Amino acid sequence: MQRERVSADIYVFRSDLYLQVTAGVIATEEGAVIVDTLPFPKETKALSDFVQRRCPQGVRYVINTHAHADHSHGSCFFPEAELIGHRRAREYLLKYGEANLTEAKRHSNDLATVELRLPDLVFDNLLVLRLGGKTITLKHSPGHSPDTITVRIKEDKVMFASDTILPVPYVDFLVGGSITDLRRSLRGIEVAGLENVVQGHGEVLLRGEIRGIISSSLKYLDCVEAAVDSAIANQTPVETLLKTSIEQCGKSRIPLNGVVQQLHRANLYYLYQTKTGALPA
Repeated sequence: MQRERVSADIYVFRSDLYLQVTAGVIATEEGAVIVDTLPFPKETKALSDFVQRRCPQGVRYVINTHAHADHSHGSCFFPEAELIGHRRAREYLLKYGEANLTEAKRHSNDLATVELRLPDLVFDNLLVLRLGGKTITLKHSPGHSPDTITVRIKEDKVMFASDTILPVPYVDFLVGGSITDLRRSLRGIEVAGLENVVQGHGEVLLRGEIRGIISSSLKYLDCVEAAVDSAIANQTPVETLLKTSIEQCGKSRIPLNGVVQQLHRANLYYLYQTKTGALPA
């Protein structure tokens, strides 16, 4: 696990075990706020140990930026903290959480100690926390999934963008993600005043990179949708559509150890299935 200090009081942790997924610690004189947890207990325990050293006041809040397991599995290891998430994250976990966790445990003994935990505090559009001199704004940011949120720390000029910003945009159509919503969420990010953006997976973005990444992500989504629309209009087989390379849409195949190529193919395939009626819109 990698640790990076992005401001005096904010630390980013990046998993070595699963797709460079990120988590964050906001240290304040009144306790810590944790933004997402890491998918495997070993790494979440290391994060917890760091928090105990850095912030002896303890953990006041854990924020789930969405319900996906790689961001929320470790919530159970902070029982003393109030857990915050979007209302739809809680609804998703109530409906699917136990079954998904049981299935995950079948494939990995490393998850044996993980228990499902539901958010204690939920919101719909906007929630502002004030703790230890920090103003922390949680904002609904759907697209990747219906329950995704971003977390912005005003005083530190840092945003945890969750999976709204990734090395390649990814829409999880299987849980109700929407390419239209993702475009809207990307356009709605207030770049002015930001020094760093923490992606849901991968490297932290610096001030000079943020606008360019958002712009290229919007162009990527336009390219994917245009390719799908063309394939449908011309009755092109989906197998041919899937040959549309990630580079044709302006993104690199290198990040996340190449897994971005799988995400790209999934975007093409599931958008095609959604538009042709094979998946519910």
